[in-house]
Amino acid sequence: MSGLKILKIKRSVFYSFHFQQDNWRASQVRNIGVVEGNAPARDNDWEQVKKRGNAAIQNWIDGQLKGRSCTIVLIGADTAGRKWINYEVEKTWADRKGLLGINIHNLKDGNGRSARKGANPFDEFTLGSNKTPLSNIVKTYNPLFQDSQQSYRYISQNLSNWIEEAIRIRRKYD
Repeated sequence: MSGLKILKIKRSVFYSFHFQQDNWRASQVRNIGVVEGNAPARDNDWEQVKKRGNAAIQNWIDGQLKGRSCTIVLIGADTAGRKWINYEVEKTWADRKGLLGINIHNLKDGNGRSARKGANPFDEFTLGSNKTPLSNIVKTYNPLFQDSQQSYRYISQNLSNWIEEAIRIRRKYD
């Protein structure tokens, strides 16, 4: 059995983030390559979807979530509390998919600037009759490096394991 190889599965994930504010930072994480992510929406595509209204946005999100095993919420300064981020979190949990958050405030944007750390978007949700905060169940990772490149490396080195753990955690609540 010395020739036996263990193959790692490349998971298919959905990235949830504040498009206007964090698109640049999100694209860095999406390009890490250890997972297959949803195809990035170009500015024009997203604007066209938004122009068609809430039902079109919801249908677009639902289509993007199909076939994904996990949603990664990329948490920027103003991610928490956004209507469509909340919808993506609720839909992901209801569809029994893995869910995790990564703080991306230390990654630089297109102008070379980092941002302030945002609130945990999972604080706004509770589960069951005992109202357990979702933030007590869903893990959120915070690269502790001020340096953008070190933060990127930290995310890159851990992303696959975080996804697998999120999927395992979600299975406990089926």
